[in-house]
Amino acid sequence: MALASLRTNFSRQAGLLACLVVFCAALPVESAAQSRRYRPPARYVQFGEPDQAEGRKILENFRLQGIAGNYYLEFELHVLPRRGETRVVSGARLWGGRNDQGPISRVELPAVEGAAARRLLVQNGPKGSVWVAPAGGAAAPGALDASALFTPLAGTDLTAFDLQMPFLYWKDFVFEGVAPVGGRPAHVFLMYPPDAIVALKPELAGVRVYLDTQFGALVQAQQIGAEERVLKSITVLDIKKVDGQWMVKAIDLRDEATRNKTQFVVTGAALGLDFSDMLFDPSGLSSTIAPPPAARIRRLGP
Repeated sequence: MALASLRTNFSRQAGLLACLVVFCAALPVESAAQSRRYRPPARYVQFGEPDQAEGRKILENFRLQGIAGNYYLEFELHVLPRRGETRVVSGARLWGGRNDQGPISRVELPAVEGAAARRLLVQNGPKGSVWVAPAGGAAAPGALDASALFTPLAGTDLTAFDLQMPFLYWKDFVFEGVAPVGGRPAHVFLMYPPDAIVALKPELAGVRVYLDTQFGALVQAQQIGAEERVLKSITVLDIKKVDGQWMVKAIDLRDEATRNKTQFVVTGAALGLDFSDMLFDPSGLSSTIAPPPAARIRRLGP
């Protein structure tokens, strides 16, 4: 199902970018450093300034939604460089669920040439965190060094920042109104990064987020640089219905400077699972976790 078909089958997709996803802790809104750096102006997409209180409510409702229950995904990362050969990173896995802090995901990425296998635990919510198991499992898992948030994973353009998507919880934002995306109207938000993120990536001035107006689902996010230049975009390409729930099947991550793309493609899914709490405990991140029985995993074709 292509993006154009989302106009009829977007139900239950709200928050489903959580198959990659994890949200970060909310950080301070303003400081002297923020006031001195470039701040993209709000680009209102309707006559007059939209109701900011209404926008805040829309965003807060989005943060509360997601896939119901525990779930398991198998996915591939398709590396599509502007120049050079296309390649596929297979064998990646994700276990997802929700705890008292919010949605949480355990992500396992296979070893590829030039990059070791990685295990990450990504906590959504206002006090989110990312933990990573050291290569080889020689030491206990620790919180991910912030400097590694923008480091490519598994030899692709995918980063921990892309998995975490902390901009969805940044406190400083402007509701810009409603604009069409892929033939559907979307609520548009311009999110401003806190000092901690700017220190790591000074060129990042903001993230523009598009949420489907009917179902509150994330359909696109654009990282914005100076003069509102788009640095990187995340776009939902395809969705699929599994066990009565609509979920994301394919997501496109595009580096607008290099024009290289990485596509996150779900190849198998199992919903309504029962996980032990230890599966999402950082102390158990070095342990190997078996996937659900093959009979429980639904294979997702083209």
